[in-house]
Amino acid sequence: MSTIDLAQTVMERIEALARISEEPDRLTRTFGSPAMRQANDLVATWMREAGMTVSEDAIGNVIGRYPGREESGKTFLLGSHLDTVRDAGKYDGPLGVIAAIACVQQLHQSQTLLPFAIEVIGFADEEGVRYQTTYLGSKVLTGRFNEQDLKRFDSRGISMADAIRTFGGNPDKLKEGRRDPQQLLGYTEIHIEQGPVLEKKYQPVGVVTAISGQMRVRARFTGQAGHAGTTPMGLRRDALVAAAHFITAVEVSTNDFPGLIATVGQIEALPGASNVIPGEVILTVDIRHHVDATRTSACARLNEVAHRTAEKRGIALDWEIVHEAQSVPCSHELTALLSKAAKRHLVEVTELASGAGHDAAMLGEITPMAMLFVRCEGGISHNPAEAVMTDDVRVAIAVMGDYLLLLGNQLNPLSGKKHA
Repeated sequence: MSTIDLAQTVMERIEALARISEEPDRLTRTFGSPAMRQANDLVATWMREAGMTVSEDAIGNVIGRYPGREESGKTFLLGSHLDTVRDAGKYDGPLGVIAAIACVQQLHQSQTLLPFAIEVIGFADEEGVRYQTTYLGSKVLTGRFNEQDLKRFDSRGISMADAIRTFGGNPDKLKEGRRDPQQLLGYTEIHIEQGPVLEKKYQPVGVVTAISGQMRVRARFTGQAGHAGTTPMGLRRDALVAAAHFITAVEVSTNDFPGLIATVGQIEALPGASNVIPGEVILTVDIRHHVDATRTSACARLNEVAHRTAEKRGIALDWEIVHEAQSVPCSHELTALLSKAAKRHLVEVTELASGAGHDAAMLGEITPMAMLFVRCEGGISHNPAEAVMTDDVRVAIAVMGDYLLLLGNQLNPLSGKKHA
């Protein structure tokens, strides 16, 4: 089967997966749900058709294994996640799983065995929608799963432990899902870009250099609520005005830190009446950069700006970092190999950092990791309007196919390296 035919098959399979949802009128597929069971079973069928043996681990990751020339050799991992956000697009996650199956199918049809085994993994949870904690599937593989999370309850009062049992997994055996880093050669994930860079550069695919680190801040501006008609402007302690000045400063501050992404995503003004001066404002700031030192410096700068703004207006400020994730660099060796494969199909290879989190960030803690982005229309993601072109998928499959062959030829220089 040609890469054109494989790409068309990938698109048809993604359409089939998109019809598997918990909700009738939109795509929603969360961890441990009946829709996830149906998706896993369908993906398992495709894995078997591509010459893989299939298993499912204790958390519900579906794993297809294609043998190497020597089963005692190392294993190279491919994959992405099969869960979605609510009212999702079709491609975020499933594209990486289905395209990886296509790459293995190509090897199987040509009766090609590499010096290493390949496993394609459909991760059970990356988005964290049901239990508000992300990367459940890849955390099990990397030994990072927090067993306290088993006590979490979803919106219907179902514990995570019970959800795993209902799905067919085993919460008592999650530790057995941990992979030995010494047995892994690396991990590579195909994913839609979720941004507009490749589209602006007219490039079908791009090579990822790093997954950006993230800080999430919760800031509370506390002033004094008062009557909107009787409190003179010069005597007000308006928390919303102070917050507004800070929000503007957030955007301006990014000019001093090239590559920084900063977003005020939530804001709540209290008491929330049209004729009352806001006495309290709670907002969030999401700060991302692929260099951790830059990100922390930018966060410190914004903290200073927020305090100066509040002090100038007689406003109290509470600043809390509620989430922090370090950046994860991609393997230099794997990225160079992926770029070499891409140069066989592109005049110019675009390298870019990922502003979003991926299962690759978890896998990068135990094995060399790389990512290949596929152009998506308008950079839109987490939205039913997500769209990719069949020809771009064809290029991604061709690049990944050459990449796997190059990896096979260069196994010795890469083997034995835990991190790159």
